[in-house]
Formats: sequence, C-alpha cells, structure tokens
Amino acid sequence: MIPVGPELDHDLCSAGLACDPVVQRYRSFFSYLDWAVVPERDATRAWPGTLPHPTSAYVKALLVKLCEHKEYVTHLRLFLVEHPLLVREIGFRPVRDVMQPYGFDVEHTVPCDRWLRHWQQHLDNALLQALLRPIVQDLRAAIPGLGHTVAYDVKHIYAWVQDNNQKAYVPERYNPARQPPGDPDCRLGVKTSSNQVAADGTTTVTKAYVWGYGSGVAAATDPRYGDVVVAEYTQSFNEVDSTYYHPLYERTVAALGYAPTNVTAAAAFDAWHIYQTCAIHGGIAAIPLNTRGHPPPQRRSDGTPLCPKGFAMSPSYLFAHTDGYRAQEFRCPLLHPQPTPRTCDHAQFAKGVGCVKHINSEAGGLMRALLDRDSAAYKDLYRQRT
Repeated sequence: MIPVGPELDHDLCSAGLACDPVVQRYRSFFSYLDWAVVPERDATRAWPGTLPHPTSAYVKALLVKLCEHKEYVTHLRLFLVEHPLLVREIGFRPVRDVMQPYGFDVEHTVPCDRWLRHWQQHLDNALLQALLRPIVQDLRAAIPGLGHTVAYDVKHIYAWVQDNNQKAYVPERYNPARQPPGDPDCRLGVKTSSNQVAADGTTTVTKAYVWGYGSGVAAATDPRYGDVVVAEYTQSFNEVDSTYYHPLYERTVAALGYAPTNVTAAAAFDAWHIYQTCAIHGGIAAIPLNTRGHPPPQRRSDGTPLCPKGFAMSPSYLFAHTDGYRAQEFRCPLLHPQPTPRTCDHAQFAKGVGCVKHINSEAGGLMRALLDRDSAAYKDLYRQRT
C-alpha cells in the first residue's frame, strides 16, 4: 500500500521537470511510445487501499535501465533515487513528505530492488510487443520502402547462474540434464562451434556452451536512418536458429503490415521453408548454403539433377516427403522411362536400378539449390545483415 500524505509542492516540481536535462531527455524518448496500449492495472482484480504504481512506470524504469547501461537492478534503483524528478516523470506514485525536497520521499517512492527485479523477470512480453508495433508502423510511414528487405539473427543471453562462471567449480557444468537451480527456465546451447584440422588431417570440433536464452531479432536497414528493429522473439538457448524464423516472420508481417520481399540471414537459417517465404513473393532469401557435411547434387539451370556421371536424370513421380515438402523422384536416364542400349559402370547401374535422387520441388527448395550466391544482387542483400 502507498500511503497518502500532505500535498506535493507542484510549483517546485513543475519548475524542476521543465529544466532538468535528464527528465527532458527521457520525456522526449518516452513520447515516441504509445502508452495507451499499456493498462494502468488489471481491471478485473479488486485492489484494496490506495492505487498501486501504474504498469507504465515499471516499463519506463526498465527502459531507463537499458538506456543508462545499468547491469543490475540495484544500480537502476540507486540511479532513480538520485534523480527524484525522473521518478516523478516516470509516473511512480509519490510517498508524500513535506520535509523532503519536492514534497515527497523518493527513497520510499521507488519500489525495492526485489519488486523491480520481479517486474523485470515477469513483465508480459505481449505488452512489449504492443509498444514496439506502433513505432514500426510510424517508421514505415516515414521511411519509404522500409521492410522491403529484413535481416534475421540470434544473439545469446547468459543466464544468471553459477554454471556460466568459469571461475566457479561446478560438477557436470555442461550436463543438459542437470538444471541450474538459479534459473529453472534457461537451457544449455552451443554459442560457437569451430573445426580445427590437424597436420595428420584429422578434424577436431571445438564448441563453446552457454546456459541461457537466445534473442532473435528482425531488423531492416535504411541508408539514411540506419537499422530499425521490427520484431523480437526470445526462447531458451537449446533451440536451433531456424526455429526463431517463423515466429519472427509473423511478428514482422504484423508490425509492417505486409510481408518483406527479401530476407537475409546467416547459414544457420539455411532451410527450404525459410526460402519459401520469399519465393512466393518473388523475392530472394540471401542465406549462405549450409551443406551440413553433404555435397549438394549437381543440377542443370532448370533444377534437374545430374547423376554422378554427368547425365541429366529423368523425372519419375511427385510425392509428399516426410519432412513436409513436395518431392520429385529422379531416376537414371539410361533406365527410365525406358531402358536404353547405353551402359554405365556405376555400381547402382550394375544392380539394375540405376541412380535415384529425391529432390525438393517446392519453390523454396529450388531457390535454395539454384540461387546464385556470387551475384551482385545476392551480395547486396547479404550485406544488409549488418
């Protein structure tokens, strides 16, 4: 409960708010956000006593934490206490005290560390999405062509657990079945992976593991305004990068009001269904080819695969692949659709069946295989990942 005392010195507060540079800076910053989408409190819950602090005040305080680069909530609270006029501007309901400057007790007005930390951990992400969406729409109206090309990437977030501290002794530090007690929601994932080839030709795979989360971001780049974040999606770090794409893409379309024509991303996003989102709109997915240790089949310009001997293979039939796409079976052209007098020294030909290949026939699958990654158009799009 927030106690009520004597009236504030409104004249003194108003004069201070008008000239305080910190207040003016954040007043300008907060003016870009549509705070009407943030409910003051849960209207369905009966609140005894005086009104609690509004939800927007906690959101603004956490934004100040980011803007001021305060790593800890304790540092944020100290900063707020040292700037009482900013506390009033943010919207925390003052605990009035005529003996204090500006007529309120800032130490008792600012919520405690534990309660601020609770809001940081449990703030509804849908509310933050609702704040972001109108900003993107305003920028789209002001910047012609914004979102024509959108870049996607994932950044790791360390969980605040002892297992991530290399100086601390933790048995089975990287055992995914041993959940750190400090954060029941974080998961173990691979931050970086590299292959080192020794002099004898053997390959050693080195991986760096992290307990935490992955923050997926969709951003559009404009030569004049720079980068504009249009969507965000966070999940536990054990999920692969490609799983971030479709939730991010849906939020991107919702924020922009239309689907981007082109996308660009790292090789970790190399999957046919990601290319599909651009192929159906006549765009390009500028993503490096990730062969995953298997060389891609050689093809003609129309997508027809070539057999190991260099012959264009013969199409057989379409079928639904277990991975969710339409696939086309291709067979040895010397045996299908009719056997020919020609022979081949390949082992499969000697068995009487010849070579058989199953090719993804979806527009996205064909784009993934046939995209010219050396072209100027591809490189121009890929550079926008920055």
